[in-house]
Amino acid sequence: MKNTTLCYIRQDDCYLMLHRTKKKQDPNEGKWIGVGGKFEDGESPEECLLREVQEETGLTLTRYRLRGIVTFVSDEWGTEYMHLFTADRFSGTLRPDCDEGTLRWIPIAEIPRLSLWQGDRIFLRLLQTCTQVFSLKLCYQGDQLVSACCDGKPISLSETEVT
Repeated sequence: MKNTTLCYIRQDDCYLMLHRTKKKQDPNEGKWIGVGGKFEDGESPEECLLREVQEETGLTLTRYRLRGIVTFVSDEWGTEYMHLFTADRFSGTLRPDCDEGTLRWIPIAEIPRLSLWQGDRIFLRLLQTCTQVFSLKLCYQGDQLVSACCDGKPISLSETEVT
């Protein structure tokens, strides 16, 4: 099991997105995701979040909040607990690139047209509609999402398709 963070930093009506194109043997290769990464020994979710955002973007978050815990279960990658955050205040200068890909501000309305994991579509929608902290479980076989539950209730996977 591993613990990670992921953050969607908002500016105006855009999220800062990372197009994963540079890291070798990257399970996220070619996908657009938020910024974050793996916990270091002894870190809290907030400490991991702040460190990873600074390392990947050059930004220092000044207002952020935990939005959900996402449990990924995979037949290929094992189990991961991702602490999902949003942020809307920061300082510093954005790096145009990081070691893992290219950073871009993407209008939120355009994000569904990007290459995303099917499960990411679920939690991105929850970020727009849910005011409480949620618990989301996403089960994958290979790259295919086979089931999803939010707060213990099944979610229809047909709702995650791009229209």
